[in-house]
Amino acid sequence: MPSTHKVAIVTGGGRGIGAAIARQLAKDGHAVVVNYAGDAASARAVVADIESRGGRAIALQADVSKEEDVLRLFRETDAQLGAPTVLVNNGGITGGFSRVDEADARMLEQVFGVNVVGAFLCCREAVRRMSIRHGGRGGAIVNVS
Repeated sequence: MPSTHKVAIVTGGGRGIGAAIARQLAKDGHAVVVNYAGDAASARAVVADIESRGGRAIALQADVSKEEDVLRLFRETDAQLGAPTVLVNNGGITGGFSRVDEADARMLEQVFGVNVVGAFLCCREAVRRMSIRHGGRGGAIVNVS
């Protein structure tokens, strides 16, 4: 049954800055969703570390550039931990490094899909749950760039 305590979703939470953010949120008393796109092992390691310190966390796979994945991420969060009170849009990609005159449309679509569309999709779903206009209790959204 979902709880009413603090719940945070951290996109790209399995490694680097996202993992550090997830661990700190757990330390501060949040139940944490460690979102990952493809590296399940890293996300599970962050969850295990949080749980070993007495926190609560789950790892959920979702490619934030895909609306259906974002919808599933938020539905599963609602069901397993409760409505989020914090969203950290940390997931992002570079698409590799190249000269502008060598960039192709596919790479640009991937980068903008994750970094821009994905962030907005996650914000939309968080606002639908957090906003007092929608019956929520408020919350916080942090966009990392």
